[in-house]
Amino acid sequence: MGEIFTLLIIKPLINALLLLYHGLVFVGMPYAFGFSIILLTVIIRLLLYPFTAKQLHVSKKMQELTPHLGKIKEKHKGDASRIQQESMRLYKEHGVNPASGCVPMIVQLVLLWGLYSVLAKVVGLSGGNVIEEINKLVYIDWLSLRNGWNQSFFSLPLTRNPSDLLSVFGPFVFLVPFVTGALQFIQTKMMYPATPAVKAKAKEKSSQEDFAAAFQKQSLYIFPIMIGFFSYTLPLGLALYWNTYTILGILQQYRLQGLGGLAAWFKKESSKKE
Repeated sequence: MGEIFTLLIIKPLINALLLLYHGLVFVGMPYAFGFSIILLTVIIRLLLYPFTAKQLHVSKKMQELTPHLGKIKEKHKGDASRIQQESMRLYKEHGVNPASGCVPMIVQLVLLWGLYSVLAKVVGLSGGNVIEEINKLVYIDWLSLRNGWNQSFFSLPLTRNPSDLLSVFGPFVFLVPFVTGALQFIQTKMMYPATPAVKAKAKEKSSQEDFAAAFQKQSLYIFPIMIGFFSYTLPLGLALYWNTYTILGILQQYRLQGLGGLAAWFKKESSKKE
C-alpha cells in the first residue's frame, strides 16, 4: 500500500515541486524554495476545486434540511424505522445524497496527506540524506538536486521550528502559530450556516443536544488551537503550506457560500458603528 501511495501521489508531487523550483531558479526568483511550496499548494487547491465545491454544496443542502429533519425526529419520536424512511424521502425530494460528499472528501484527504508527506520529506523531517532520497524519485535527471537548495524564505529557515527560533527572533515567532490558528478559525467559522438552523423556541432542548452538535461548537475553537500548536512545533515550511492552503480555502468558501457564520459578526459590528 505504501509503495502504491508513493508511486501515485508522492512521486508526482515531488517532481512537480522540483519542476516549479527549477523554473523559479531559472527566472532568477529569490526564495525559490518557499515560492515553489506556495505555487504547488495553489495548484493542488485548483485541482481540488471541483471536489471541494461538491462537498460544500452537499454540506449547504444538509444544513438547509436540518430544521425539517428535526421536525421528522420530533413527529416520529421513538420510531427509528419511520424516521429513516421519512428522512430518505426528504433527501430524495430535495435531490440530496448525504453520501455524495464522502468521495470528494476522501480525494482531498489523500492529496493533502500526499502533499504533507512531500513537504515533510523536503524540509528534512525524514532524516538521513534527504537530497539523495529526493533524487531517487525524479522522473528525469534534469529535475535532480545538484547542490541542495536554499531553504530560507525572507530570512526565515523553512526547515526550523518556531519553537527552536525563539532565542533568535524572540516573541515574534509566536506570530506563526497565532496567524495559523486565526486563519483556521476564520475558515471554520465560515463553514457554519449564516443563521442558526434551529429556531429560538427550540432552545429549551439545548440540555439534550446531541454529541455531533456539541462537537461542532467545540471544534470552532479547539481545532484552530490545535493547528496553531502544531505550527509552533513543526518546520516553518509546513506552516507556509498550511497557511497558503487555508487562505485559498477562505477565498473559495467566500466565493461559493459567502461569509457563512461570519456574516452575523459583521452585522453586529456594523450595527455597533451605527
